[in-house]
Amino acid sequence: MRIVSLLPSATEIVCCLGLQEQLVGVSHECDYPPGVEQLPAVTRTLIPPNLPSGEIDAHVRDYLSKESALYSLRLDILEELKPDLIVTQAICEVCAVAETEVQQAAGMLPGNPEVVNLEPMSLEDVFNTIRILGERTGNSNNANQVLGEYKQRVATVVNRTNELSSKDYPKVGFLEWIDPLFNAGHWTPELINMAGGKDCFGRLNKPSYTIPSTALITANPEILVIALCGFNEERTAQDLPLLRKIEGWNKLQCVKSGELYYADGNAYFSRPGPRLVDSLELLAHTLHAELHPLPSHLNAAVKFSL
Repeated sequence: MRIVSLLPSATEIVCCLGLQEQLVGVSHECDYPPGVEQLPAVTRTLIPPNLPSGEIDAHVRDYLSKESALYSLRLDILEELKPDLIVTQAICEVCAVAETEVQQAAGMLPGNPEVVNLEPMSLEDVFNTIRILGERTGNSNNANQVLGEYKQRVATVVNRTNELSSKDYPKVGFLEWIDPLFNAGHWTPELINMAGGKDCFGRLNKPSYTIPSTALITANPEILVIALCGFNEERTAQDLPLLRKIEGWNKLQCVKSGELYYADGNAYFSRPGPRLVDSLELLAHTLHAELHPLPSHLNAAVKFSL
């Protein structure tokens, strides 16, 4: 089977199923596991590179207001690859090529490739996407095996968390963008609860959304975690000083106690794929280091002060 993935999380799912050798094309953002970045990129972005976060947000809003696509397919490359299966998503207009464009393109390609659309909103939904791709690729046994391993890791975290009293759950603010502020929605409130925290303003299994700075001040989290969508730790650190501009910032409990952390939002939390389990383990260690040891393959969230 010749597989093309149009988003990083799908690429990671394909590879976790042991199908990396059957992957013939990826999106321009696919960078994990190592080696996939060398495959032909079948998408391109219309957002100029190296923009400040505020300008990225402005471009995104402008495109969406005009119902214009942020990403486009490179049809010439897609035709050359002759895929049997194209994996895409419709969960977020900002994250991938529009589903309608993918369906239209598939209809013009030789062989009429199958299009699988993934739309997870929860951790269980993500596990279901692994199961679905396992079925569509004839690898249900591999899917069941990896799912068993992932679910056992999740259960280990949840069982440890259950040792806590509810009063030991800190109020957690989780942001996936700073300029402007965006809460982290979808599966993140669920991960916070599993890790032993009370989410301040996320909406369980609902999309992320812009919040006013007053919402952060009113929520007054005891712990603040920053994992900016699509940004690694180095790029995230560049935006952290913007938080100082928030009126009342220095009065927040998390600021006074120094409970401020940031993590690689490109690798973790933003991608609805296998590494959401890593994200849970990372978050659990951040909230309760004495209870949840950090797995050896992960780096701890970075503590910062402003």
